[in-house]
Amino acid sequence: MIVGQAPGSQTEARRFHFAGPGGLLLGRWLAQAGYDPDGWREQCYITSLTRCFPGKAPKGSGDRKPSPAELALCRPFLEAELRLIRPRVVLAVGGMAIEHLLGATGKRPLHEIVGEVIEIDGRPIVPLPHPSGVSRWLNAPANRALVDAALARLSELRQSLDL
Repeated sequence: MIVGQAPGSQTEARRFHFAGPGGLLLGRWLAQAGYDPDGWREQCYITSLTRCFPGKAPKGSGDRKPSPAELALCRPFLEAELRLIRPRVVLAVGGMAIEHLLGATGKRPLHEIVGEVIEIDGRPIVPLPHPSGVSRWLNAPANRALVDAALARLSELRQSLDL
């Protein structure tokens, strides 16, 4: 299962998650971890913390982050998906999804958590940065190395769990 922050404007328009440029990078990451580069969407259940596109950020730099009230309103949907799907691995994509799924553990800076696998309720969670072009985190070579480490761990999980 892949959990993102919220549907973006392209997701809203095209009716599938990670429909924009971030989805292309996410697809390359998953291919690096051994998933089918053309079929990863069919291999993964993709969802988000909220159900609706929250709108553009007031200052125009990307999409607005969902509010605490919006997150609380949508949390039962995500919890139901986790119960019904029972994913064997969860990719928490982006800081908000990481913090939401990992609680206090997820409040650490990305450079301290990307590359780890954290088990919550018997389920491995792999934190990844958001693949958005708005994020500058991926510009640093050390951070890209952390993503490579996370993808290597995901590849190990994929093989050991026969995903």
